[in-house]
Amino acid sequence: MKVNENTSLEGHRVVLVPYNAEHVPRYHEWMKSPELQQLTASEPLTLEQEYDMQRSWREDNDKCTFIILDKQRWADPSVEEEQCMVGDVNIFLTDPTDPSLAELEIMIAEPSYRGRGIGKEVTLMMMSYGVAKLGVRKFQAKIGLDNEISIGMFKKLHFQEVSVCKVFKEVTLEMTVDESVRTKLLDDATFMKERDYRQTCSNRQELVSQ
Repeated sequence: MKVNENTSLEGHRVVLVPYNAEHVPRYHEWMKSPELQQLTASEPLTLEQEYDMQRSWREDNDKCTFIILDKQRWADPSVEEEQCMVGDVNIFLTDPTDPSLAELEIMIAEPSYRGRGIGKEVTLMMMSYGVAKLGVRKFQAKIGLDNEISIGMFKKLHFQEVSVCKVFKEVTLEMTVDESVRTKLLDDATFMKERDYRQTCSNRQELVSQ
């Protein structure tokens, strides 16, 4: 999605940046993991296919994707951005007749970053962005039945279980964003700072060259 191609979102422990070509090799290595393939219901792709996917996520109007970076590591300009990657988060506008309906998907790919509250922080940031910038009024999350941690996290964020598909072994949870929910989401994410991604990258490069 073009709307976020020059946007970075800074939280307490993470920075969300657009999914660029330089992120693809690390992402491709992640997705060789059978565990991540199962958790994300994904098929393994070739590196060339992964580059094609990255381009579609950048260009298509129904996909909004950010790469999750470790903020502490990213604050060190000598560390390449690819080495700061810990996962990704996506909003998919799944219904062409209703652009206010969004499916939310988050992946913490690096095992050492799981169970530390990062998923919750990223989810709040992405929901706030979706409400404020994309006009989302209903969020869905489709999660594998055996992914109890993710199911628990979304329920703590007040998502409600609406259906279970035993064929695909997944549960669908939803949150309707009325005015009170919208206000709370934006209030809960006041810690998030939106910045110009091009400028932050330029600043990092300048620090390295000094």
